[in-house]
Amino acid sequence: MSLSEAQVQSALKELIDPNTGKDFFTTRSARNIRVDGADVSVDIELGYPAKSQIEHLRHLVITRLRAIPGAANVSVNVTQKIVSHSVQRGVKLLPGVKNIIAVASGKGGVGKSTTSANLALALAAEGATVGLLDADIYGPSQPQMLGISGQPESPDGKTLQPMMAHGVQTMSIGFLIDVETPMVWRGPMVTSALEQLLTQTAWKDVDYLVIDMPPGTGDIQLTLAQKVPVTGAVIVTTPQDIALLDARKGLKMFEKVGIPILGIVENMSLHTCSKCGHEEHIFGEGGGARMAADYGLDVLGSLPLAMQIREQADSGRPTVVADPDSRVAEIYRSIARSVAIRIAEKAKDMSAKFPSIVVQNT
Repeated sequence: MSLSEAQVQSALKELIDPNTGKDFFTTRSARNIRVDGADVSVDIELGYPAKSQIEHLRHLVITRLRAIPGAANVSVNVTQKIVSHSVQRGVKLLPGVKNIIAVASGKGGVGKSTTSANLALALAAEGATVGLLDADIYGPSQPQMLGISGQPESPDGKTLQPMMAHGVQTMSIGFLIDVETPMVWRGPMVTSALEQLLTQTAWKDVDYLVIDMPPGTGDIQLTLAQKVPVTGAVIVTTPQDIALLDARKGLKMFEKVGIPILGIVENMSLHTCSKCGHEEHIFGEGGGARMAADYGLDVLGSLPLAMQIREQADSGRPTVVADPDSRVAEIYRSIARSVAIRIAEKAKDMSAKFPSIVVQNT
């Protein structure tokens, strides 16, 4: 029985990517299908970083294709390619940056900066080129969380070279001021400083730039939302009613300025006693899920209230790098994949495809 390309296509239509929940063929992940007698080869191109998943996905596809009657030798190559996706109307993409993820919360103290750092590190661990911008001008915490000291260099006197930490390009006002100096600035100065940090940093081929937003819905948030090409936002909250109330305000702010919400991360969802193993929902239960249901969103992941998450962030080695094989690190990697998949499913940015129109008097 001779093997046909249609049989291979049919098999790929039935095979679901466990990360996206969609099949490999209709998502156009399957490319370069070649059939030569009993030999079959196919390339799978993922639109999201999944370094830890590639071998599993490759085995999944090979197993399915070998089950086709007549197939003998099966070759599958799995790669990943991150492209730029659409942003708010009228806002141009940032040079050297494909996608920007804003990590926000309505109030402080819900673990937003820790989530930002671990999200950036998880995306990098999955094979993406990642940047992290600390947008909290009044209370920059990423230099300590990532264990970076010193000041960024400026070889050309115009742009700053991002600082590197655990393979992630990083920029923060904390690199440029004394750690003890309070930022006694009014709103316009803060937003100006933030725009400069963002646009005058020489980001290098960044697939995802994670922005650690300050809490609230004030000047800085509006400036970012209206002037910065944000691909999507992640809302961080705890299950506590007060935190959820403020998180809803942050969510609505992004909705008003046309920035899609990629999902919700619920921090401090469950505490397990280190002495006896007793589990308690200290800050309430199911708040993130209820909020997600109200707005038609997904909970990207729920993280426990665990001492090691805080200790590792304080030490300059967040959980994803300090304990990469832990359950918590896997939750962060799962959140990162979910965020990247949601971005991959968005419309691609086509602005570079359009010709420039020049009007001349002739």
